[in-house]
Amino acid sequence: MQEKVSIITPVYNSEKYLKKTIESVINQTYLNWEMLLVDDCSNDKSEEIIQKYVEKDIRVKYFKLKENSGAAIARNYALEQASGRFIAYLDADDLWRKDKLEKQVKFMLDNNYAFTCTDYEKIDENGESLNKVIKIPQKVDYNLFLRNTIIQTVGVMVDTKLTGKELLKMPNIRRRQDAATWCQLLKNGFDCYEVPECLSYYRVVSNSLSSNKFKAIKMNWYWYRKIEKLPLWKTFYCFVGYAFNAVKKRIYKKKRK
Repeated sequence: MQEKVSIITPVYNSEKYLKKTIESVINQTYLNWEMLLVDDCSNDKSEEIIQKYVEKDIRVKYFKLKENSGAAIARNYALEQASGRFIAYLDADDLWRKDKLEKQVKFMLDNNYAFTCTDYEKIDENGESLNKVIKIPQKVDYNLFLRNTIIQTVGVMVDTKLTGKELLKMPNIRRRQDAATWCQLLKNGFDCYEVPECLSYYRVVSNSLSSNKFKAIKMNWYWYRKIEKLPLWKTFYCFVGYAFNAVKKRIYKKKRK
């Protein structure tokens, strides 16, 4: 019997991409999953779109927060409702390959890994490839991750039978809550292992939180100093590595005509 996977998806004004995101889950070859969509008080047609899928598939579940609270609170609420052994994350504008869950669960069970991340490809707002596949190192530990924040939410899966749920509770910050959560796992001895195949698609969206470079730099510094409580020398050391790798991830190959 297949182990259950709980998929956590925070939603905020995501009507443009939401249909394709949900369908990338419904089309999975792995069948034992639940998708927990938590609406952070959207004012577009996100709820209407989700409800159509809720009516068609009991595995799709909709929740709505009472007030706009941010992705961390939305994900934590979904975590409380989750009934699966495995927790996977899929933001409302990202996509999975149809065999993502099947291959990742098998990889984790075969190797007894608690924390994994697939390689992932960057796509643009129209779903077109940006010719940039991000390969995860075979194993990422805490110190490596501080200098290279390469673990991407879209590719992450965690076995709560091994880690428990407590380490997956995200700190209530508007940015870098995911990175801080991966650090909680890494610091507790759960290294992240690469699923050595590109099974996920990360959408680069203009005007998103992650697209604002100045805010990203500022929040990364805050994360190092206030969340991870690194001394100043180590903050500078990690920040240089972060900046170098961030630039490298944003260098795209030109498409051939």
